[in-house]
Amino acid sequence: MTYNTSYIPQSDPPRPPWETLPTMYDLPSDNPEEPGLPDDFHFLQPLLLYLTFQPTNWNPELVYSAADLNLYYDLQHPLWYKRPDWFGVVGVQKLYKGHDLRLSYVNWQEPANPFVVVELLSPGTEDEDLGTNRESAANKPPSKWEVYEQILRIPYYVVFSRYTNELRAFQLVGGHYEAMTLTDGRLLMPEIDLSLGLWQGSFRDIERLWLRWFTLAGKLICEPTEETAAATERVILAEQEAIEAKQEAIEAKQEATEAKRKAEKLAERLRQLGVNPDELG
Repeated sequence: MTYNTSYIPQSDPPRPPWETLPTMYDLPSDNPEEPGLPDDFHFLQPLLLYLTFQPTNWNPELVYSAADLNLYYDLQHPLWYKRPDWFGVVGVQKLYKGHDLRLSYVNWQEPANPFVVVELLSPGTEDEDLGTNRESAANKPPSKWEVYEQILRIPYYVVFSRYTNELRAFQLVGGHYEAMTLTDGRLLMPEIDLSLGLWQGSFRDIERLWLRWFTLAGKLICEPTEETAAATERVILAEQEAIEAKQEAIEAKQEATEAKRKAEKLAERLRQLGVNPDELG
């Protein structure tokens, strides 16, 4: 007996697991109970700021910066802290009391408060970072905005969103933050002879828009690998120039030899014609 199987429904082949399992977009690093946990960008961007924070009018031994380090700010509530994505301080040694790596930054034990703070915005931390929700309950820690502006009185507060590439900054004026305007695309901080702006390029082989330190005049401050690459390029250019100079010297010598040979040949020809070339003026 022959059966017609043309009407038997065919099941779809099973989908590979990677098409059905949650992706990194479904499992972000942010924790609703502890927002702002670091991702790749929160590691690389502060690292770039750390490597290039070089105030030219300060002794490098008195310049300190840190990323994702607890910042304790209230002696009345010593367990309260904020954790900036990055902050820089001038007038402070790199080591705690000159001999130990810091476990945290305790403002009442340090000679100076941070001079500039950078926060990298994310959906879970935007209200806290920008102080848009300022309803502080009794015995509850204030927002980052309030701490930076009213308690630590940090002169410059910078926020950057990698989602919108928007850069905003605030300067402490008369006890409160006022929005800063960009000058040639940069935020000027003349007290430390630096400026901060956006730069399109590759850092750690990642091409994107990065927040970077510049000199006050606008010259990009290189991080160590860029300095090495620039030094290597200078050596290569110097070697090329030396080779070109040597080649030019060889060609000049060849031209002089050829000119001398032609002159001797002409002199010999004149002698054959009965003319003494030495008597010619």
